[in-house]
Amino acid sequence: MIYELRIYEVVPGKLQAVNDRFANITLNLFKKHGIKVVGFWTEDIGTSNQLVYMTAFESLADREKRWGAFQSDPEWIKQRAETERGGPLVARVTNRLLRPTSYSPMQ
Repeated sequence: MIYELRIYEVVPGKLQAVNDRFANITLNLFKKHGIKVVGFWTEDIGTSNQLVYMTAFESLADREKRWGAFQSDPEWIKQRAETERGGPLVARVTNRLLRPTSYSPMQ
């Protein structure tokens, strides 16, 4: 199992729009493409314009297959364009692929 940590640096004033898009659009498409979500977080103390989330995949090949299918899904392309009519919602994405250690309770 591998985990992907993604940090979205959101355009100022657009965090609610990003949260709405995940809640109402993206999560359904993740489910359709078998992308397992571990969780979503915002910060109570720290940077206020970030959304952090983690996904889980069986392997790197599994990740590539599922992300590829999601990113090329016509519904995602359409919904993303519609939600970004007034400009981009996310200024920058940072992602890290993590593999649990042998002593991790997430094994």
